[in-house]
Amino acid sequence: MDDDVFEDYDRELELALYREYRDVVSQFQYVIETERRFYLANEVDVVRRDTEHDFYFELTMTDVWVWDIYRADRFVKSVRVLTFKDVNVEELTRRDFQLPEELSLDS
Repeated sequence: MDDDVFEDYDRELELALYREYRDVVSQFQYVIETERRFYLANEVDVVRRDTEHDFYFELTMTDVWVWDIYRADRFVKSVRVLTFKDVNVEELTRRDFQLPEELSLDS
């Protein structure tokens, strides 16, 4: 097969994943980024664990969407991650849900 076919296929997968992210992000309270993955979650707990010579982070997330182009099901009930790398957790601002005017019941 031609390399261009593979590149087009990957590009389409990435675009579909971005569209899915855009559609679901408003359903979540947190954005979590690790060195390996990007997550959306409604609950997240980060605990620093110390060892004799180092430390690591233990993340526990519930009600999770995983940014992974090759996963068949990106919605997961819970996720546990152990990492020695940086972790970024951001709380999303809640936006009030508004129906488009053409769907409003107050017409």
